[in-house]
Amino acid sequence: MFKNLLLAVDLNDAHGAQRCGQAAASMARNEQASLHVLNVVPDSGMSIVGASLGPQHADRIMASAKADLEAWAADNIPDGIDLHLHVLRGTVYDQIIKTAASLGADAIFVGAHRPELKDYLIGPNSARVARHSTQSVFVIR
Repeated sequence: MFKNLLLAVDLNDAHGAQRCGQAAASMARNEQASLHVLNVVPDSGMSIVGASLGPQHADRIMASAKADLEAWAADNIPDGIDLHLHVLRGTVYDQIIKTAASLGADAIFVGAHRPELKDYLIGPNSARVARHSTQSVFVIR
C-alpha cells in the first residue's frame, strides 16, 4: 500500500525525531518501502540577515545539517531499509509538502510538539502539513 515514505525530522527535538523514526522505519520495513528522511533548515528570516551573514555561512549551515542528519540516520534507522537523505532550506511545512509531491510519497511522517497557545492561533508545521498535503500524514506524538 505504501511504497514511498517521507519522514520529516526536527533534529532539535531528539526524542520526537527518534519516535518518528521508529514509526516510519517500522512501516518502511513492513511495507518494503523506500524511506526518504528530510531535514529542513529554516530560512534566516529577513533577507537582510541572510545577506549580512554571507554565502559561506549558509553553506556551512547546510553542510552541518547534512552531517547531523547522516549521524541521526545511522543511529535511528535500521539497516536493510532503502534510505534516502535530504536536507533543504526554506519554510518547514512548505518544503515538506513540496518534497512529498516531488518524490511521489505515499505518506508523510511528522512529529507533534506539545501545543502552546500560539499554536492554536497559527498552527504548527505538522498541522499545516496535515491540512495541505495530498498524501496520508502520520503525526507522531
